[in-house]
Amino acid sequence: MMRSAVDVRDAREGDMRFVQEIYAHHVRHGLASFEEEAPSVSEMIGRRETVLALGLPYLVAELDGRIVGYSYASLYRPRPAYRHTIEDSVYVRDGFAGNGIGRELLAELIERCESGPWRQMLAVIGDSANAGSIGLHGSQGFRPIGKLNAVGFKFGRWVDSILMQRPLGKGDLTLP
Repeated sequence: MMRSAVDVRDAREGDMRFVQEIYAHHVRHGLASFEEEAPSVSEMIGRRETVLALGLPYLVAELDGRIVGYSYASLYRPRPAYRHTIEDSVYVRDGFAGNGIGRELLAELIERCESGPWRQMLAVIGDSANAGSIGLHGSQGFRPIGKLNAVGFKFGRWVDSILMQRPLGKGDLTLP
């Protein structure tokens, strides 16, 4: 159980080595990411810069001076008609899951994105057995909208993706 409060803040370039550590663990040991080789710190710095250049948030969770998770939003797809739809990503350091860190990161990410021009947020969750991520997203207003069967192949087996969606702000009740 956590004894200190989690501080969710904007990620800085100096945080990216810790973000890379967190993500590398998930790439090497989990099915949340369909990447098979962990990107370098410089690659992660570049990815963060891309997110920020689009005006989207890239956040970290800090606990007792240690980066214990991160989240960011990215464009769902590059074609112009999708410009009001974004996708979220949330990762928590190994050993810290179940302590509300992911919830804090996702809640802050949603709040920040609702102040922008985006109207829908999608979660593309790797592995249909990923109860933690499915539950996290459900707790933040996402609803299941589909399952992509066997779209990834990792660790010698086929892996599904679960799609979940939530409106941002007024969603589709008004025109952008």
